[in-house]
Amino acid sequence: MANKTQLKQFIKKCVEAGCDEAGRGCLAGPVVAAAVILPLNFENDILNDSKQLSEKKRNQLRTIIENEAIAYAVAFIDNNIIDEINILKASIKAMHKALDMLNIIPEHIIVDGNKFFKYKEIPHQCIVKGDSKYLSIAAASVLAKTYRDEYMLKLSSNYPQYHWDKNKGYPTKLHKEALAKYNACKYHRHSFRLFDTQLKIDF
Repeated sequence: MANKTQLKQFIKKCVEAGCDEAGRGCLAGPVVAAAVILPLNFENDILNDSKQLSEKKRNQLRTIIENEAIAYAVAFIDNNIIDEINILKASIKAMHKALDMLNIIPEHIIVDGNKFFKYKEIPHQCIVKGDSKYLSIAAASVLAKTYRDEYMLKLSSNYPQYHWDKNKGYPTKLHKEALAKYNACKYHRHSFRLFDTQLKIDF
């Protein structure tokens, strides 16, 4: 069995995929995950957790990541499946689906957060706040966020009353007021406590 030093050296040199998701805390729409394999020499001074970046910077970084990544993939799990299996399992399912879509098989996987289910026989590591510590996770965070925002913007044209063009499905004051006035639509996550003023999610 390899010791910790050998494991660190292996991880440093191996083909590693970073994974993250977007939309876990939303009341409507899909959860979206991305998997990204970056070149070993990849550098970017702006790249960080997507939540810390402006929309303009996220979109700029999306182009850079898509052009410079060795491989990347983005996967969607819709609200119906979220209602069936719960948001945690749906988030991990989306990550697995993104990994399935990569055209290169990674040798190691790093995941933002503290929960993940084993993917095939590939070793993985969960990293709390990993999107602010590892570039490949940050890149996955940016892709997941920008793809999801783009999708919610398209949905918003047919459901303007929920203001998804502004809130992207998150539980903002306007979104909650719209739910109270118009009730939920087919894109809402009906397993969530949509009308609970606390809007907490139990796992």
